[in-house]
Amino acid sequence: MQLLAVGLNHTTAPVSLREKVAFPADQLGQAVASACAWLGNAADVARAQETAILSTCNRTEIYGASANDGNIDAALDATAHFVADYHKLPYSDLRPYLYALPQDEAVRHAFRVASGLDSMVLGEPQILGQMKDAVRQAEAAGGLGTYLHQMFQRTFAVAKEVRTTTEIGAHSVSMAAAAVRLSERIFDKLSEQHVLFIGAGEMIELCATHFAAQQPKTLTIANRTLERAEQLAHRLGGKTLRLAELPEQLAQYDIVISCTASSLPILGLGMVERAIKARRHKPMVMVDLAVPRDVESEVARLRDVFLYTVDDLGAAVQIGIENRQSAVAQAEAIIETRVQAFMQWLDGRAVVPLIRDLHDASEQLRRAEVERARKLLAKGEDIDAVLEALSKGLTAKFLHGPQQALHSADADERARLAQLLPQLFRTKR
Repeated sequence: MQLLAVGLNHTTAPVSLREKVAFPADQLGQAVASACAWLGNAADVARAQETAILSTCNRTEIYGASANDGNIDAALDATAHFVADYHKLPYSDLRPYLYALPQDEAVRHAFRVASGLDSMVLGEPQILGQMKDAVRQAEAAGGLGTYLHQMFQRTFAVAKEVRTTTEIGAHSVSMAAAAVRLSERIFDKLSEQHVLFIGAGEMIELCATHFAAQQPKTLTIANRTLERAEQLAHRLGGKTLRLAELPEQLAQYDIVISCTASSLPILGLGMVERAIKARRHKPMVMVDLAVPRDVESEVARLRDVFLYTVDDLGAAVQIGIENRQSAVAQAEAIIETRVQAFMQWLDGRAVVPLIRDLHDASEQLRRAEVERARKLLAKGEDIDAVLEALSKGLTAKFLHGPQQALHSADADERARLAQLLPQLFRTKR
């Protein structure tokens, strides 16, 4: 059985091409069925017995298992033609950006992708969920069989092992993630906190998305232009606040993240002091991502305020990147061990038809001898004599093939058989 992964990703193709070959989530099952039919009809490729498609913003990959002859170029071309035809693209525009990974390379790639080692952001966890969704849809569409099912189940197990035994995903590697992580140091449960975002630009949108995933008690967007704030708040299930209302409302919030283009601080020392007093000195986390700063530097001196600047988050991100990089070698070692284990399983599957044939042939011999014994017993033959004849008959027929092979072999073949047969029949020499 031949395994193959064909695709493109953020390292091989520009976003302008990646967006053109992405498969919409609601069409993935249909695409899998189409891929099975297309590859099965390809002139130079044996019927693709199993197919799964992984499609994200950073990659589109087709995993297959088929009984072809290992012609990788033919399989790559067939897959490229399918993707080009499906998305109505010129084949010549797509083919140069594709990679083809056969057998253990395909398995290794799947393990690395699920573990976050092949992501744009090292160790990011979203890809594992995306791959699980892809596999569920492929299975529902009839694209999975014994081989891909086994490969993906091991893929998910490897990803879990990598994430639980290494620190590949344990550290923040983005400003937004670092803001969440620093807030969690002060408040155990972000789901019980009120969060305020000041500004509505790209950085605030990213941070708000990260915090929204933690399901805070309330999420509020404050901005000079309410229309833009309302758009972001509506998307995240939050509410809005005018900047002019900040002095009266600031005390209500446990976490404040600010990133505006203001040339002067928006949150002064006096305003924050009054808010802390109104909060009865309940702690407040403030994250200032603006340059120039939105929060007066003197606020850091307040006992109940934990103020983090863009430099603080930058340092946390750098440490996170370094720690994730140090975990890569450990993760790769785990993956390599699991790849070898899977390939041993795959090799073992190759002898299953031979074992089945041996069982069938042996069963035919057994039935023939049993039938012969029954006829002798029906004639009144002595039961001990019949059992003796049965055992001798079975032994003779089982040994007939090896004996014939020894007699007809040349010297070299006979020498190889002389070493092999004792292992097969577990005899001592």
